[in-house]
Amino acid sequence: MTLNSLPLSYCTNVHPGLTTAEILQKLDEFTLPIQEQLGSPLAAGLWLAQPVIEEILSEPEGIARFAEQLQQRNLTCYTLNAFPYGNFHSERVKENVYLPDWTEPERLEYTKGCARVLAALLPEGVEGSISTVPLGFKGFEHPRDFSQQCVDQLIELAVFLKQLQDETGRTIRLAIEPEPFCVIEFTHELIVYFERLYERAADKQLLGVVREFIGACYDICHQAVEFEDIPGSIRQITHAEIRINKIHISNAIELNDPWNNKAGRTQLADYAEPRYLHQTIINLKNGDLLRIPDLDRDFLLDPHPRLQETERLRVHFHVPVDAQTLGSLGTTHRELKQALATVKELDYAPHLEVETYTWEVLPGDQKPSLVDGLTRELQAARKLIDSL
Repeated sequence: MTLNSLPLSYCTNVHPGLTTAEILQKLDEFTLPIQEQLGSPLAAGLWLAQPVIEEILSEPEGIARFAEQLQQRNLTCYTLNAFPYGNFHSERVKENVYLPDWTEPERLEYTKGCARVLAALLPEGVEGSISTVPLGFKGFEHPRDFSQQCVDQLIELAVFLKQLQDETGRTIRLAIEPEPFCVIEFTHELIVYFERLYERAADKQLLGVVREFIGACYDICHQAVEFEDIPGSIRQITHAEIRINKIHISNAIELNDPWNNKAGRTQLADYAEPRYLHQTIINLKNGDLLRIPDLDRDFLLDPHPRLQETERLRVHFHVPVDAQTLGSLGTTHRELKQALATVKELDYAPHLEVETYTWEVLPGDQKPSLVDGLTRELQAARKLIDSL
């Protein structure tokens, strides 16, 4: 199977925007110049926060008008990022990005709204996808029946997506995105949860609908941070009959032998910042994993004794796709290549989206302009895909 031949998508959650006017302004300011520099079609993987969806749906012609505004800009959209619900660019996002979780009716209604909008944006004959939170964050308190509540809401969404397909002729699938320290983070947790989801759906005689409309978003950065075997992970998901509806093409930070690499530790400490959560996982020399919820400057600069036992560590900090090294730091670029090569084995083509939302919080003052930086990594991603 060839990798998806649709125009490559980049996720616009890198741009602030809580109104349709702000969304369109950022498309004009960044997305259109990027497309011009690329010299080829570009898809906007739109992030439309809940206030934006509410605004679009509040007017009878809101969806049609928004779709027309994208068409006027000659922009394609076939996937939405419905992971961040509210302001993804507030001073402190951290673990709040996982709220509301999948037990909350607000999460279900928001996702339905995203699907209604996407159905009008899809090009003729193209299927859509919507990525979402991995149920919730493990660090929060959850009710005993949390998992079951999530199952029931996901089944309700699958039924809605089938109805939307019947009404519009457009197929839109949900993509649950595992992430470190979340309710679903490891491949085996994804598989076990889908087994439960399928069992409940079968009881309701809705197994076919759930299989068709509920699947996974495979973020390569996230699973690399977990030190998972990337090709093995993708094959396990496929073997479990879970459809991978979306691939996030993304790089994580890697630091080898941190105890003896003071320059690397010092540089990595600068990546600790107050907005986003940067889960850190340490691969000890004995094979065990040490897990830290967020990147800790003191852990690195006043080096923690456990770093003497550390072979390498990885940090959930999305860095540009074209970066194989960052000064004294490495990246998980090898895992990125492994993932795309394995995805090529599938008998269908998941949506491919570059998701580096952290440009604004990258350390240092030598960052390229956002247009230049995004253009470079999109060119690198396309070159990598074409090489496969």
